[in-house]
Amino acid sequence: MTIIAELARVDPSETEFVDRMGLIMERLGGTRTMGRLHAWLMICDPPDRSLTELAADLGVSKTAVSTTARQLELSGMVERVPTATREHRYRTVSGGWAEVMRVQLAVVRQSLDTFDLGLSIIGDDRPGRRDRLQETRDFFAFALQDGEGMLDRWKEYREKSS
Repeated sequence: MTIIAELARVDPSETEFVDRMGLIMERLGGTRTMGRLHAWLMICDPPDRSLTELAADLGVSKTAVSTTARQLELSGMVERVPTATREHRYRTVSGGWAEVMRVQLAVVRQSLDTFDLGLSIIGDDRPGRRDRLQETRDFFAFALQDGEGMLDRWKEYREKSS
């Protein structure tokens, strides 16, 4: 049996997908509820849901859904949908994963400054320490360059396939 007794209005294969995405999000450093909520918003019909509906659909508290939806909104993966009522409704955002990658690359970029500081502190008279630090700095520089290139290639890929 999955974490939840049953997703409302969902067949078992959809439940399995939602639960597996929860596990993937955990492995990526998020919470299981983040992965499950995002996964459900990718496949639910209609494609937007209220906090109350999401809580019922996922079998979690409305408070947990509200907190998680705000976190996903801040990360650029979901957005609030305008409504005529005070009800909060959410849907996935196209390009959400690319936005998450951009945020991660910004952290990598900031890390380079820290590694450069370390290199300015660890002189050439300590080659073992300096070599380890330089290798790490070089890896982060490579990851940043490759990650930015990947996002550029992703954008081109999406434009061609649209």
